[in-house]
Amino acid sequence: MASRPIAPVPRPTSPHLSIWKWKVHMLVSILHRVTGHALAFGAVVIFAWWLAALASGPEYFRFFQSIVVSPFGAVVGIGLTWVMFQHMGNGLRHFIMDAGEGFDLVTSRRTAWATMIFSVIATVLLWGFIILGKGL
Repeated sequence: MASRPIAPVPRPTSPHLSIWKWKVHMLVSILHRVTGHALAFGAVVIFAWWLAALASGPEYFRFFQSIVVSPFGAVVGIGLTWVMFQHMGNGLRHFIMDAGEGFDLVTSRRTAWATMIFSVIATVLLWGFIILGKGL
């Protein structure tokens, strides 16, 4: 009896983004990383600019203030506020998951959506309070 050569078994390929169907779990996972970087970068840049404006005298500080209260400054402020609330909500979601809860698909999906909804509502409420409180 002649032996037949054994056919090589195809090796499994590693999954990549083109294979996965986008779901809210993936979105909040990626957003958590991105918002963490945006918070760190935004806070450092704005704080450093504020310190430089303070050290440079009243004329430069007035320029800094004019940028902060401009429409561009409002967009940046609203954006960083949403980033902060999104990161905070997702951090709380991960805290719950670190405790061993919320791993089933339904709960995971609900908490992922909750972080998105929370970040938008909290941003709108905070900026509504800021605008109505200062009369901007």
